[in-house]
Amino acid sequence: MDTIAAISTPYGIGGIAVIRVSGEAAIGIAEGLTGRALTRQVHYCSIANLDDVVVTTYHAPHSFTGEDVVEISCHGSLYIQQELLRRLTDAGCRLAKGGEFTQRAFLNGKMDLTQAEAVADLIQAQTQAEKDLALSQLRGGISTELSALRDRLLQFTSLIELELDFADHEELEFADRGELRDLAQTIETTISRLVTSFKTGNAIKNGVAVAIVGATNAGKSTLLNALLGDDRAIVSDIAGTTRDTIEDTLVLNGVLFRIIDTAGIRETKDSIEAMGIARSQQAIERAAIVLHVQDITQPTEPLTIADKTVIEVYNKADLVESSSASRMSSLSLTLSAKSGDVSALREMLVEAAGDLHPEGTVISSVRHYEALCRALEAIGRVQQGLADGVSGEFLSMDLQDCLNALGEITGQITSQEVLNNIFSKFCIGK
Repeated sequence: MDTIAAISTPYGIGGIAVIRVSGEAAIGIAEGLTGRALTRQVHYCSIANLDDVVVTTYHAPHSFTGEDVVEISCHGSLYIQQELLRRLTDAGCRLAKGGEFTQRAFLNGKMDLTQAEAVADLIQAQTQAEKDLALSQLRGGISTELSALRDRLLQFTSLIELELDFADHEELEFADRGELRDLAQTIETTISRLVTSFKTGNAIKNGVAVAIVGATNAGKSTLLNALLGDDRAIVSDIAGTTRDTIEDTLVLNGVLFRIIDTAGIRETKDSIEAMGIARSQQAIERAAIVLHVQDITQPTEPLTIADKTVIEVYNKADLVESSSASRMSSLSLTLSAKSGDVSALREMLVEAAGDLHPEGTVISSVRHYEALCRALEAIGRVQQGLADGVSGEFLSMDLQDCLNALGEITGQITSQEVLNNIFSKFCIGK
């Protein structure tokens, strides 16, 4: 492969910047720039008429990419960064594409595809829960579990294929059907657990969606501002002020919440307001938790939505002398959003979100989820085939479908199109 180079630190001026170089000619090019033989791992060098730098060398295969790698730490001047990158390209480097360093690590067997994807997730992590999930996958959490199942499945597939080679001797049975039945049950149990974990993983990665809904003038926008601790939404006594959904994020207990303020739901002839109300309904459909905000002076019936956790928030407690901010039940409370004290509601949101710091393997990738669903369907056909006593030829086809689906997750079976799609989402320099 050719030698690639990129700035690995974020764009802008800083104390230092790091330029990464990877490829067969990496160390030779760095030696040409510094005029030094880079025999040790770390060198303090001068690059003529440019800067004093620290050069760190990693010799293949003991590097992130599995190739010779050089990292040059220079001062964070934009001019120095760009000039150093120009000198590297003049010396024979090619500018790296997004994710190309990690892609080379995958192609050189330094990590599998789930670990490569975890690198991007770790870089983008905004909360402790996201970081913990990405780090678990980077350390091979899902890879270890799936590889063990796939190896056992591969052994049985090979034995059944061997039976097919001796089709003229129907009495020969190399693959014990009882053991295969037990393995298929183990695989179904494991995959089902991973598929179920996607709901938790998706919430950790993308945030728990919380829709604030209710009648006009119930104080939804005031509540949003109080939760965020910022004047994010316009607050007015005029009914229908909020005409579109307003979304912002909040981190509670190391978990990301996406708070969505919606337009007040009511009958209206205003076409613009009607569009906002339609978007409110869409926000409710996407949400995992719904905050039904009511004016405590004009309470209505509690809201019930199938498959949603609904928290009844009786707002404007400051207008009723006998009321004060308090929890009325596990899913309802009174408060005054105007006062800004919404600590009880924050606690309820954390409780309603459930345990988003789970132990064990959790998947968060749609790609992994879809592949696991295909594997689950295939192993289900294997179980049905064993129950019906079908021939080894049909069992082999279904076993191979399951193997392929599991192999797609770790990258043992993949296409260039899939790889390009995954690594194109990475930042340059990683």
